[in-house]
Amino acid sequence: MPSELLKLKGYHSRVKIIYLALLCLFVPVALADDLPDLGEVAQTVMTPQEEQRIGEEILRDVAASGEVVNDIEVVDYLQNLGYRLASNGPDNQQRFTFFVVRDNSINAFALPGGVIGVHTGLIQSTASESELASVLAHEIGHVVQRHLARMVAQQRQDAWQSLAAMAFALLAARSNPQLAGGSMVAAQAGAIQKQLDYTREHEREADRVGLQILNQAGFDTRAMPLFFEQLMKGTRFYDGGAPTFLRTHPLTSERIADVRNRVEQLPYRQVTDGPEFQYVRAKLRALDGSPQQAIAWFTDGLREKKFSSEAAQHYGLAMAYSRANNLQQARQEVRWLREHAPRHAMIETLAAHLEFANGNPREAENEFRQALVAYPEHRGLIYGYAEALLARGQPDAALKLLSEKQPLYPADAHLYELQSQAYTQLGKNLLRHQAQGEAYFYSFNLPSAIEQMDLALKSGDGDFYQLSIVEARLKQLRQLMGDPKDKKPEKR
Repeated sequence: MPSELLKLKGYHSRVKIIYLALLCLFVPVALADDLPDLGEVAQTVMTPQEEQRIGEEILRDVAASGEVVNDIEVVDYLQNLGYRLASNGPDNQQRFTFFVVRDNSINAFALPGGVIGVHTGLIQSTASESELASVLAHEIGHVVQRHLARMVAQQRQDAWQSLAAMAFALLAARSNPQLAGGSMVAAQAGAIQKQLDYTREHEREADRVGLQILNQAGFDTRAMPLFFEQLMKGTRFYDGGAPTFLRTHPLTSERIADVRNRVEQLPYRQVTDGPEFQYVRAKLRALDGSPQQAIAWFTDGLREKKFSSEAAQHYGLAMAYSRANNLQQARQEVRWLREHAPRHAMIETLAAHLEFANGNPREAENEFRQALVAYPEHRGLIYGYAEALLARGQPDAALKLLSEKQPLYPADAHLYELQSQAYTQLGKNLLRHQAQGEAYFYSFNLPSAIEQMDLALKSGDGDFYQLSIVEARLKQLRQLMGDPKDKKPEKR
């Protein structure tokens, strides 16, 4: 509010400001007299349950934005890394959801409800998995310390002090307009400085908590100050100022020194990157820009031996050739990987997809089936196998696969989507709409989920047992939506 008030000019505007400020100061004075401490205020302003609801709203918008990376291998990698870190945090009750934003800037951010977003630019800019983990651990630190709720609470407390200073300045306008203007600027500057200091304290606290998480999760703690130092050193190379991460997370030499001092108290640990880290980075690079640019980047790296993982470089090149529809070269790169690199689920998934794209659906099906024996929980293979079965007109086999794998991922919206496609091929309308409804529900689209369940009831097929299940689910969804049709009448 102060910045908006300062925009007003003239004597009559100052009178209006005095009136508004006095209303704000004196009407709610009872609330200001007995404000609880900071932790209690955070609970009062935004409870964990409210944060969770807000987080679900955010995830619904995220799912519909088109700005997120939906590649399941990238998603699973980040989720697994995030869960590994969060399980070593101080709050085992906090739920977390991690997602990847298609953005080349270096940034990560925490939102209410344990929702943490990571930009593709951050994943590609980190030189080691421990560096990426250090940023995630920092964001987890913000969540478990409830910094968002505390910031809301602090702003509420600061409002009284800021308005008190403004009241003095505004009342002084009657006799000395210049004094009033100076006082208002000073009051605003003081409030901004206090908020800035508070944000820096949050950053230091998130560093401390994040460093503990990083250490307990088995990563190299030196990665945190090293990555921060690289960001500060590289700032001058960025057009338009510092990377987004530095603009949203104030970084100072003192803060880096504090983290480094803490790291020196911890035992040295040398950590090798997991192959998924290298393959995911290569995959994101292969999907960025034009296929020709990606091919040139990976080819140049191999020729000049500029890579941290030769296998990941060949994997990225295979992905880039696939994007360019040069399937022969892509399969050649996969052959190199199978001859020179340890077997990996991401290589198997790519190989099977290439067979399908090359017009060999039966061979692709065999590739998926055999790879799932070695990697039964890899969702990239599960998705690909189910899609291959559906493409070959085998909905019963697809449903058998999905029923076996769905218990592993009960909240996976895409598995329900595939189930709906299989029921569509079989002409089972009730089950088709029911599965599609669950797909919408787990995509945080409650209105569409209700619509699909309603269509399931009206489909005209399904036995008594199936209808009963859908009817009960529809009632549950309407209650979640707050639909008055499913509320019990009040007793009079």
